[in-house]
Amino acid sequence: MVRNGEISVKDAKRVLRRYWWLVPLTTLLFGGFGYLATRVIPPKYTSETKVLVEPPVVSEGYVKPVVSEDFNQRLTSLKADILSGPHLQTIVEKLNLYPDLRATTAMSDLVGKLKQAIEVELLPPTPGSWGRPPGFHMSVTFDQPKAAQQICAEITSMFMDQNAQRRMEQTQKTTEFVSKELLDAKAKLDEQDQKLAEFKGHYLGSLPEEEQSNLSLLNGLNTQLEATTQGVNRAQQDKAINETLLSQQEASWKATLNGVQNPDTLEQQLATLQDQLSQMLLRYTPDYPDVVKLRAQIEALKSRLSAEMETKPAPQSTNPTKLHEPAQLVQLRTRVKQDEMTIAELTKRQNQIQDQIRLLQARVQASPMVEEKFKDLTRNYQTAQQIYNELLRKQSDSSIAKDLEQERESDVFRILDPPSFPLLPSFPKPILFVGGGLGAGLLLAAGLLYLLAALDKAMYSERDVETCLKVPVLVSLPDLAAEAAHMGGRLASASRAS
Repeated sequence: MVRNGEISVKDAKRVLRRYWWLVPLTTLLFGGFGYLATRVIPPKYTSETKVLVEPPVVSEGYVKPVVSEDFNQRLTSLKADILSGPHLQTIVEKLNLYPDLRATTAMSDLVGKLKQAIEVELLPPTPGSWGRPPGFHMSVTFDQPKAAQQICAEITSMFMDQNAQRRMEQTQKTTEFVSKELLDAKAKLDEQDQKLAEFKGHYLGSLPEEEQSNLSLLNGLNTQLEATTQGVNRAQQDKAINETLLSQQEASWKATLNGVQNPDTLEQQLATLQDQLSQMLLRYTPDYPDVVKLRAQIEALKSRLSAEMETKPAPQSTNPTKLHEPAQLVQLRTRVKQDEMTIAELTKRQNQIQDQIRLLQARVQASPMVEEKFKDLTRNYQTAQQIYNELLRKQSDSSIAKDLEQERESDVFRILDPPSFPLLPSFPKPILFVGGGLGAGLLLAAGLLYLLAALDKAMYSERDVETCLKVPVLVSLPDLAAEAAHMGGRLASASRAS
């Protein structure tokens, strides 16, 4: 008797001894059903192939590939494209698949049915491949072995063709895109180059690299200006001295022409020259050219004064217009004119130097502003040049990668195992169906035995009586027939032994 849904070992043995025939009956019956199913269900044949992805012949360290898409993504994209309606419809029409259903079934349903028969999965990565699958495995399950092989071959061919075509298209598009961007970058670089050239031409002399040279030139011009200023001052002093001597000489010469000797005038000239010499000695050394010249004039004047004091010629009436000026007077006039020319030339040179100094000062003052603008233009030019050089390098890489794709030197699909021709059906498998039937029959027998044990309400022990009747057992009588049979068996054994 089963209590609380639990069956004891004694109950199980009792039910099994009584209904043992259910186990072989259900097991053999369901095993036979499984075998019969393998004969009734239409067989399916599976054609398989393996495709490997060969690495590029040229290392990626030398030529960077343009197509950098992950292999899993690429295979997923190829699978979605190839297993789409148009490609599968082409296979259905080319191989004349489902001839019995094409008249009554829509083409989209046939395409969906064929899509369910195709499986594509990645091969497990090999050690040292950095997790990259070496290829993929494809299987096609169909009603006929020849058709399964043909479908597998067509799908494999589509994968290989679509992969090569896609890589070529991506490489072509990448090359065209980079070329277009390169033209735009070149136009921007030329524009920045023109702006930089115009800026340099407009601010020529005020550029940052010319600042030091401007300062050096400014220092040199200041030195030249100081020297020119000193030259102008000296020329003006010389002119003043020569004009003084000229006026004195003219007065003396006119007095001589009128027959009047004027030694006081000569003495005054001498005193004047001596005073000028004293003043110049305060500023210059005795060897200074002007000092030496002034001393020579003083000595000449002294000699002349002494000569005039010794000899006093008689006065003569002469016509000044008919006499020529003395050579000394002419020489003084020439010196005065030369001094005037020197002063004019030095003054002109002084003005030129001052103009150049003002120009250089303006350039130096404008240098910070020019430098800021120049840095901005230079930065834009360098950025445009870097972009242009980078695109130029990418164009070269994409061009080489395009050549590799055309020569099939990049990673390509290679068929490792051709589509197999299935000799035996892949579904249904007799061993699986028969084994499944035997297992199902065994489980059914166990369920039936448990059900029979649960439905048996008979009491076979004191515990069953107490549980069912809720009263204690006072006396229990043994099974006399069983005891007699047991006793008879013991006596028979003993007599045989004696």
